[in-house]
Amino acid sequence: MDATAGDTESQEPPKTLVDWALEILSTADPDEKARLGDLAASRWLRGDIPLPYDPSRLARPTPDRPARSAEVRLLPPPRMPKLGKGGSAQSRLAMLHSLAHTESWAVDLSSDIVARFGAGLQMSRGFFDDLARVAQDEGRHYTVLSARLGELGSHYGALPAHDGLWDSAMRTSHSLLARLAVEHCVHEARGLDVLPTTISRFRAGGDEQTARLLEDIVYPEEILVPRSDGNHPTSYPVPELEPRFFLLSGDGTADGKTAREAGGEPTPILAKDVSNDDKMVQQVEDKLPSRIAEDANGQVKAIEHVKDGPAKCKLDDSIDKDEEAVIRIFHGVARRRI
Repeated sequence: MDATAGDTESQEPPKTLVDWALEILSTADPDEKARLGDLAASRWLRGDIPLPYDPSRLARPTPDRPARSAEVRLLPPPRMPKLGKGGSAQSRLAMLHSLAHTESWAVDLSSDIVARFGAGLQMSRGFFDDLARVAQDEGRHYTVLSARLGELGSHYGALPAHDGLWDSAMRTSHSLLARLAVEHCVHEARGLDVLPTTISRFRAGGDEQTARLLEDIVYPEEILVPRSDGNHPTSYPVPELEPRFFLLSGDGTADGKTAREAGGEPTPILAKDVSNDDKMVQQVEDKLPSRIAEDANGQVKAIEHVKDGPAKCKLDDSIDKDEEAVIRIFHGVARRRI
């Protein structure tokens, strides 16, 4: 199919960046998905796509789940075979397949942020620039990793995978603030934390080519996500969001309050640093509400990417300490799930 035309029988060709994001989300083939991400970013950054979204019309609804290839067998995360530590060719293939799967999902995750939040929150052009670049980079990473699988006699879809990243995306589909915190400051940062170890395992197993690919292409581009001007998708102002924390009661219900409304030092479990307490992390995970209450009358620069190392999130001075506790808890939950 001509990617510039889309499905002309059922919809108009993509005209805005949001239209392109929806086209990517509706494309099941992972190679075509990556190609469309590259094409959309190139055209957007050249100025060939004039608008991020069309304020005069409603965009197509963002799908609850992006189209994905049926050739990739999905398993619940607890049923996934262990990747191993790279000591065998089979283990290294499993590790490489997992990386390719993550990069393919990252194209969808970036496109979903553009389509789901960009128009509704009227984000700045710089925000769209960075998300387009991220989708382009992740698609390129998927392409080179998939090609490397082919060189090793395998292919993307040869092994099972899980969609835990999309589970987190759906848990945060109500809030750009929550999405950026969980996907970028937890999942993405955790992946960056372990990638040097993964590279060393490929090298120790004798696969220098894969190690160099990860070391020279994937890792440098991932850690340089912040632009040269200091911007990052997590550092842009998020309009019409008030910083909130939620207090988990004994029955698992959530009471959303702004820091100013709370007025005092809260006593519930979020005030504690529970990042290393497996029992408490499990308790919090079980009680996490599906939706965090938000106040639509404020504006705050909520989350800022920290440049001095991966897996660190910094909230600006206007955020209550309990927001930091939420991030610590999510780190603990992510480490249990990934």
